[in-house]
Amino acid sequence: MSEAGATQHRQLKISILRYNPQDPNSEPHMQTFPLEEADGMTLFIALNEIREKQDASLQFDFVCRAGICGSCGMLINGRPGLACRTLTMHLGEEITLAPLPVFELIGDLSVNTGKWMRAMSERLETWIHTNEAVDLRKMEERMEPQLAEEIYELDRCIECGCCVAACGTARMREDFVGAVGINKIARFKIDPRDKRTDEDFYELVGDDDGVFGCMSLLGCHDVCPKELPLQTQIAFVRRKMVRMGMK
Repeated sequence: MSEAGATQHRQLKISILRYNPQDPNSEPHMQTFPLEEADGMTLFIALNEIREKQDASLQFDFVCRAGICGSCGMLINGRPGLACRTLTMHLGEEITLAPLPVFELIGDLSVNTGKWMRAMSERLETWIHTNEAVDLRKMEERMEPQLAEEIYELDRCIECGCCVAACGTARMREDFVGAVGINKIARFKIDPRDKRTDEDFYELVGDDDGVFGCMSLLGCHDVCPKELPLQTQIAFVRRKMVRMGMK
């Protein structure tokens, strides 16, 4: 191919918030890396290239590279998103990356979402509750396809933490369960295999650390990479809890 016909790639400037809380000499600062954009480049690819060719100490997380594990959540130009699902071609030449807020910082872009998610799941008891010994054959009984689809839709949450990072209440209330927690309650509320009562669910999320702490800014709904119906589920659970509180 002649020089005149060659594709001209952009020169990106990726500024990353660097900080290692384990190092007493480390201080938060921005570090900018120049990088030539490649065709079909994602932020995941860009970060790997930076770590391989410019700074091996750069910390960020990834596992699946396909938007399934949720490990690569970060603030991309101030907005929570997944690095593996974000094409650089959809961003400007200057890109700013920072770790997700709310979660414990491991270093640079790496945060411990697992610790937060586990504590939330234990608090909300996000497993099917039965009144008898578990019979796996019974647990796998057929249900109406529409109901199964509704449950599956809510089960698509990958616990990436983007909804929590976008939540104003989570910034102010350390114990707020977030949209991810309310979504899980909605999921078990409609599951006929779960024998918990309305009162049981009210005890879990019927307060300001639960559904009534939501300020309805719906940043969670806007940034969910799986496009879950979080707005609908928050409204559903809130209506249920209001009715319970009025009894």
